[in-house]
Amino acid sequence: MNAMISNREVLARIPYTWKALDKGYSDQSLYVDLSSFRAEVRPIAQKVKEKFIGGKGYGLRMLWDAVTPQTKWSDPENEIVISGGPVCGITQYSGTGKSICVGLSPLTEGVVDSNVGGHFGPHLKFAGFDALEVQGIAPREIILYINGVNHEIEFFVPPAGMHLDSHLLAEELHHMFADSESDKLNISVVSAGQAADHSLIGMLNFSFYDVKRKKIRLKQAGRGGLGTLMRHKNVRAIVARVPKVSGTLNNVVDMPAIMERGRRFTREMNELDDQQCQMRKVGTAHLMGVMEKYDLLPVMNFKYGDHKDCHKIDLEVWKKHFTQGVPDGCWLGCTMMCAKGVDDFELRTGPYKGSRVLVDGPEYETAAALGSNMAVFDPLYVIEQNFYCDTYGICSISWGNIMAFIMECWEAGILDKERTGGLDFTWGNAADALECMHQLARGEGFGLIAGLGVRKMKEMFIEKGWGDASFLNDIAMENKGMEYSMYISKESLAQQGGYAMTNKGPQHDEAWLIFMDMVNNQIPTFEDKAEALHYFPMFRTWFGLAGFCKLCWNDVEPADNAKTAEPAKVPEHVDNYVTVFNAVTGSNIDKHSLIRMSERVYNFQRVFNIRMGKGLRRHDAQPYRACGPVTEEEYQSRQARYDKQLKEEAGIDPSGMTLTEKHRALRSYREDRYEKLLDAVYKRRGWNKNGVPRVEFLKEIGMDLPELLEVVTPLQ
Repeated sequence: MNAMISNREVLARIPYTWKALDKGYSDQSLYVDLSSFRAEVRPIAQKVKEKFIGGKGYGLRMLWDAVTPQTKWSDPENEIVISGGPVCGITQYSGTGKSICVGLSPLTEGVVDSNVGGHFGPHLKFAGFDALEVQGIAPREIILYINGVNHEIEFFVPPAGMHLDSHLLAEELHHMFADSESDKLNISVVSAGQAADHSLIGMLNFSFYDVKRKKIRLKQAGRGGLGTLMRHKNVRAIVARVPKVSGTLNNVVDMPAIMERGRRFTREMNELDDQQCQMRKVGTAHLMGVMEKYDLLPVMNFKYGDHKDCHKIDLEVWKKHFTQGVPDGCWLGCTMMCAKGVDDFELRTGPYKGSRVLVDGPEYETAAALGSNMAVFDPLYVIEQNFYCDTYGICSISWGNIMAFIMECWEAGILDKERTGGLDFTWGNAADALECMHQLARGEGFGLIAGLGVRKMKEMFIEKGWGDASFLNDIAMENKGMEYSMYISKESLAQQGGYAMTNKGPQHDEAWLIFMDMVNNQIPTFEDKAEALHYFPMFRTWFGLAGFCKLCWNDVEPADNAKTAEPAKVPEHVDNYVTVFNAVTGSNIDKHSLIRMSERVYNFQRVFNIRMGKGLRRHDAQPYRACGPVTEEEYQSRQARYDKQLKEEAGIDPSGMTLTEKHRALRSYREDRYEKLLDAVYKRRGWNKNGVPRVEFLKEIGMDLPELLEVVTPLQ
């Protein structure tokens, strides 16, 4: 493979002056114009740094400057921006390898951000850049190479014989550029896969070298179709290489403070993880049993919250499949080590049938999406789907929603073999679900319809007259065009808001409030819920500004956390983050400043959405399946619960009412409560009743930028 280095066709090679990081920043970005094979280093203004911090903030600011209100996702001026934030790349505190990808989404047609682990974010920084902007469409397929060793940017043609699918492509590029086996640690690859060529749900894989296994592994920027965008730009891969990975390259202000907090967190992991979440044994997949216990695990397109067969894909099952006793961190120094994997898995279908591969995951979202939500309770099928989603470049959350929606449409008689080209989508038919995925990768058959995503499929079925429009709208688990992540929100009004009021679409990384709301009843009033839907989205936004992983915040907690005044916030860990951020950057923020930093970026994104024709109250509407039982069958499955709610909460006596009448009354009650929640949350966030940030509030938080006021002033 190394022969490919000398034989590759280089289209352009641009030298750059490397700049060392200082206090977590290089204060410059790398701008790439694919259309002309041009690259330039751009300074990042101090004002931008103060307002937008890094990571997601930088991505949104750069994308705003790149596009117009008329820009479509497929236009050349649309960008992919990748940025890690000032903390990204240190190794003395857990979960500091995260970066954020931003662009106009092929799936939602709005602004999307997706967080991802792996090594590319840190490597990009070590190569000298706080952000990477990729604009234009290459006239021929290329690989972009950021050479942080010789300080060159290179555009070259993929050599003959090089693969497209990520598990092979990443391996080939690591081998191609590494001087030795150990040097593979200094390389990271961004790639998609062949399904991203034919769908709107393509995702990006970020590679990292697993020193213990001596294999290349993948983490995913899954949401919003950014893999589709990269392939549309005619990019097969982006490679970053640095001379040597080191935990000191950020040149922080106070390393002892970071190390002290890192040791404290490591001690908590060692002492408490086994009794709390077992993140080092099963990663986020430990949630399978927890969610089922509380009737929150999506089953059959979010119809139900549990199933008699859920034990077949629960924590203990994954523990047996995951390799144990190996460091599974997706960035160096992380003691949570939740990036579990299945080694030596033999594939049973598709182009790689018979191959033995390393499968990254499944994580909870994937296990639920590709398992229970499709009524698939065979762990081997879940693992196989997981592998092909990754290597083909398919968002597993979207795919699980897509297949569940298709299966419910099959059950309802909306789809049949004539319409699916012979595929049988009976609940739990994992074999045909996999064949549909393989069709998508090949660019053929019903797979191409599935690759449109839930919203566009729904619209297609309605247009063709294949089913009742109201039913299809009710069961289509999407908001803003993005498919729901894997938590049932029917019994948690706050979580309904945490999904549907998001800026990018229903993704749990913005607000996860089910336990606060439903289980622990800590936020009973609309005002309480609104306060939670202000604080937690702002706090979680901050992770994406600074370069932190949120899992290390609350997936293990200090032993005395329950005794604190605000246990849901995990105050000790909040203090850790404040301390580490200040120690990296030399800032003097407190926990309140953290929220204000996020408010600026969060509101900027809201206005950005409005600028692009979205971001108003009507865009925060949710499908009824996220709010309550769509069918009478669903009502009957939890009849005692719903009858009690009608009587005790809605003040409606269900005795003597028909099932249809009770079903209708519950829907009216729940939909009214959601509208009241919107009012309360908008007020708390400083927005008007249409969801538009008020001018006075933008001034209060220091975001009364002329370009933002131009958008919001007419909508006051």
